[in-house]
Amino acid sequence: MPPPRILTIAGSDSSGGAGIQADIKTITVLGGYAMSAITAITAQNTLGVTMVEVLSPAMVGAQIDACLSDIGADAVKIGMLGSPAIAAAVADRLERANLPVVFDPVMIATSGAALADDATVAAFERLMQLAVLTTPNVAELAALGGHEGMAARGVAYLAKGGDSEGERVEDALCLPGQPAHVMAGTRIHTRHTHGTGCTLSSAIATYLGKGLPLPEAVDRARLFVRSALRAAPGFGAGSGPLGHGEARG
Repeated sequence: MPPPRILTIAGSDSSGGAGIQADIKTITVLGGYAMSAITAITAQNTLGVTMVEVLSPAMVGAQIDACLSDIGADAVKIGMLGSPAIAAAVADRLERANLPVVFDPVMIATSGAALADDATVAAFERLMQLAVLTTPNVAELAALGGHEGMAARGVAYLAKGGDSEGERVEDALCLPGQPAHVMAGTRIHTRHTHGTGCTLSSAIATYLGKGLPLPEAVDRARLFVRSALRAAPGFGAGSGPLGHGEARG
């Protein structure tokens, strides 16, 4: 069997810990074939983001078209978008593609840097509707109206609890019309958490590309992230990268 073809649409992280780089590492380690459409170039490291240059919507769209028209894809992951126009260009193409899409609504980096303005967040609505899963963290869920706001949209989402307080980390998989499925684990105490959201969403997309049902894809992706946290190499003076290469899927 050929590997699942996974297209990631996200920003580039020059330090390799998050964004496109984390996605490609995750997809490759989990046995997928990674392709990318870069939305923005960032200058960043474990201490924060120092500069961002957003690509044109035409260039982002051309990258997506090039991948889908030739190699094709079995699943798509969306991360940092950079502008409302890019969000619209992505939505235009994926609405026609009929592929499982995992949308990580990136608004704030682990360092605290804002990566989406209000207009870009407003453009997320189309992407949440077409995605099979949206994966907000605590701050992003609040910005999207909390559980009430997501339920009103009638979309599937994974409320990530890694940024909450306490020794127990709970992630809630919420599917329309069903009780929340809560998955919990003991907190892994480490400062090396850069790119956890990118890694989780691209792992879910890879497992979906392999044909796994959504709940199993989410559960296995969570375990992969926990393994990568434990395998962190210890790089950087701030929020360091995960150990993708040593993690187990």
